[in-house]
Amino acid sequence: MKACYKKYILNFKAPSGTSRGVLTTKETWFLIIGKNGQYGIGECGILRGLSFDDVINYEAKLKWVCANIHLGEDELHAQLVRFPSIQFGLEQAFMSLQSKDPFILFPSNFTEKGDVMTINGLVWMGSEVFMHNQIQQKLKEGFKCIKLKIGAIDFETEISIIASIRKKYTKEEIELRVDANGAFHVDEALEKLKILADYDIHSIEQPIKQGNVLKMKELCSKTPLPIALDEELIGVFDVTEKEKLLLTIQPQYIILKPSLVGGFKGSMEWISLARKYNIGWWITSALESNIGLNAISQWAYTLKSNLPQGLGTGGLYTNNFDSPLSIEKGRISYKNNKKWKDNLIVDLCILNKDIKGI
Repeated sequence: MKACYKKYILNFKAPSGTSRGVLTTKETWFLIIGKNGQYGIGECGILRGLSFDDVINYEAKLKWVCANIHLGEDELHAQLVRFPSIQFGLEQAFMSLQSKDPFILFPSNFTEKGDVMTINGLVWMGSEVFMHNQIQQKLKEGFKCIKLKIGAIDFETEISIIASIRKKYTKEEIELRVDANGAFHVDEALEKLKILADYDIHSIEQPIKQGNVLKMKELCSKTPLPIALDEELIGVFDVTEKEKLLLTIQPQYIILKPSLVGGFKGSMEWISLARKYNIGWWITSALESNIGLNAISQWAYTLKSNLPQGLGTGGLYTNNFDSPLSIEKGRISYKNNKKWKDNLIVDLCILNKDIKGI
């Protein structure tokens, strides 16, 4: 068995604003393993400035994984605790290698019979006109759940945008989620939550920056609308520490991005604890290409959540990979009559000479 990796830069169709800045490109890495003429692929998605493993020796760690691929998935996974995105890519690559079809990691009615999952439509930060145009487009596309990034423009303008939606659509017609990405100051967060609550918001993700555990606990106990932890989960690896965090903060929801919390295994630890303490949860992609999004979508379907998932990011890029994933009327499905590009896995590998003939 041999392995290689390749860096790939995804280009956004339009600049996409968050409270941490405007994104025009997204860096990702593909881990490819080969054995006896079969290949498997996994995506190690990293978010600069957010991922716990956004470190200068990231590529060196990928080289180490490839040099030690003979250790197997379990041993490598255990040694990659501080590199959750590589853990995730490793899980995908081994599952892909062992599958009859390298892109069918979780066979189900989603991949075989065209079953669908409801997802939210993502609206990026920007000018009032820009955000309104996005919202109208999402409604036109049939989304019943819309997630708005907030915190980059002034709060009053954001509230006016939300108010304009609620003038036209009730909470039964359109579910509104907002994501602050930690943008609210701790001293003003509760008042802002009270204002948002007037507009029947389903939930708010990460109102204040991660690490303010006691303040987040206080917010979750007093909040007039549900709070979902997102960035707060990043960098918490030990199961005991995960349980301690949830018991301390007692959030209404947690949001799981496999690339940021240790792949499927790390995510399932969070889900098991959430179920134990009656905390809601849903799955979200972390701006992966269609390769990573494909794996997350197939896995999310097997969990049978009744909440809209955050899996609508496949159409953000100009140079994404054509895939069987399809989004129609606010739902994602896998059109198994469509195919991935022939030889995509081999073509992506920067070390083709090293895996040729395996």
